Amino acid sequence: MPDFAIRPNAAPVAADLRGTMLKDPGFGRVFTDHMVVVKWTEDRGWHEARVEARAPLSIDPACSVLHYAQEIFEGLKAYRAADGGIVMFRPDANARRFNDSAARMAMPALPEATFLRALEELIRIDRDWIPEGDGSLYLRPFMFGSENFLGVKPSAEYLFIVIASSVGAYFKGGKPGITVWVSENYTRAAPGGTGAAKCGGNYAASLIAQKEAIGHGCDQVVFLDAAERRWVEELGGMNTFFVMDDGSLVTPPIGGTILPGITRDSLIRLARDEGLTVREEPYAMDQWRDDARSGRLREAFACGTAAVITPIVEVKGVAHDFTIGNGGPGLETMRLREALTAIQRGTAPDPHGWVRRLD
Repeated sequence: MPDFAIRPNAAPVAADLRGTMLKDPGFGRVFTDHMVVVKWTEDRGWHEARVEARAPLSIDPACSVLHYAQEIFEGLKAYRAADGGIVMFRPDANARRFNDSAARMAMPALPEATFLRALEELIRIDRDWIPEGDGSLYLRPFMFGSENFLGVKPSAEYLFIVIASSVGAYFKGGKPGITVWVSENYTRAAPGGTGAAKCGGNYAASLIAQKEAIGHGCDQVVFLDAAERRWVEELGGMNTFFVMDDGSLVTPPIGGTILPGITRDSLIRLARDEGLTVREEPYAMDQWRDDARSGRLREAFACGTAAVITPIVEVKGVAHDFTIGNGGPGLETMRLREALTAIQRGTAPDPHGWVRRLD
């Protein structure tokens, strides 16, 4: 693992201004003073690891990522725990998924120890940017091809960078849950594609469907499978769960077209620890509608690092218009949310060893 050079920002944001910014940071708009940068080249591997002042990047117009989109990223959070300490939730899982994405995109693997060290160094130097209360520090590690060339091949040079953003709630407005739009014209991923990789191209391709959803007054888009346009897969950036009237949970199975969410995996394990039945199986869009209308489906929710767990209360589309349950947050949804966030913030036992504390 390369040594990390620490170069503190010579002009950090003043403490009083930072305090004002943290009162209502929103999501993804307030950034900390520093970033981490590590280089990779074919001849030297990973080297020149450093923490430095957050600043614009200088890249050549022929930089390969601008032309061939060889790029991956992760998202995770650091929290201020109940005892005042700083913790991360399952960063090792993010490190593994990062390398899974890198393999799919023909990029070099980053040692997990380097990934984790980069996160910890950035949190330590910018720990004052973690909001109090329900806020957190959202960490964005990413890697892109940085070689300058025009030709379709894997880049011979890469940059791994970590930036951080002080964040509050992902969804705002005091709504009881989100409304989703069923995309009829667009799909997110197909077998053999990049659906299981966390690469920017997946999100770029989803934006037109998300724009369509917003145009119909919805918060998020829900994608169906590419082959039959029948099976529910995931939202624009979150996995989905369905809570049935017998207390069981259903979630679409991962298998190459759905991102293997870390929040998704955590919820499956928590639910099974409590004796709940969780079925990872296909769930048809028509079945979702019929189950909601008959009452067999009690609740539905979306989950991911940014939003944690968010109730889905209404579904709209060209051929769909129905509410779920009583149109508000379900009891099981909110109970699971509270159980997960309690572990994340250190107010409940951590039987799986998911929480990583900083010294």
